[in-house]
Amino acid sequence: MSETTNIALPSMRVSYEQGSLTESDLLPTWHEQLQLWLDQAAGAGLPEPNAMVLATADPEGRPSSRTVLAKGLDARGLVFFTNYTSTKSHDLMATRYASATFPWFAMQRQAHVRGTVEKVGPEETARYWESRPRGSQLGAWASPQSRVVSGRSTLESALNKIERQFADADRVPVPPHWGGWRIRPEEVEFWQGRRDRMHDRLRFRLGRDGWELQRVAP
Repeated sequence: MSETTNIALPSMRVSYEQGSLTESDLLPTWHEQLQLWLDQAAGAGLPEPNAMVLATADPEGRPSSRTVLAKGLDARGLVFFTNYTSTKSHDLMATRYASATFPWFAMQRQAHVRGTVEKVGPEETARYWESRPRGSQLGAWASPQSRVVSGRSTLESALNKIERQFADADRVPVPPHWGGWRIRPEEVEFWQGRRDRMHDRLRFRLGRDGWELQRVAP
């Protein structure tokens, strides 16, 4: 057996010197700026550039986080899709609030989105559903997301049953327990790492008179 060495966490340190972010750099709206950074992350070859850490809380305020994929972005908000019986969906139905972070480590950038949530309409869900591979569609039917199962064989058995159920169907319908959530931002922060931890943090914040731009201390 090979020996392992504990990582010295206090000594792990990176100097962020790849870029800067000024008020004049930003596009006029939060969604245009977020789309730009997503495009740049994809263009840089980052894996899963649309992956975001979604944070929710249950009615008692206990937080949970997990990584999901953003599948929609426009002036209305940021969209992802999931099982409506999952833990995250139960949290969202109870609190109607969420935050999401895009961690583009290789570019020394992050984007944070915080706001209320709403379910995506059935037509929008159907359009996205049709774009999913058939295997992913079948998996959405088969998986009782977030529930305890006795083992991997239980999941495989459920998938095999669904595959037989839809074997003769040209199209797999949207499950009644599956759909999209939209985060309607109240704040969107763009974070660019800087030297000596003097990071640039520029935030679009929705106020009574519309969106305002703020610089936040690192």
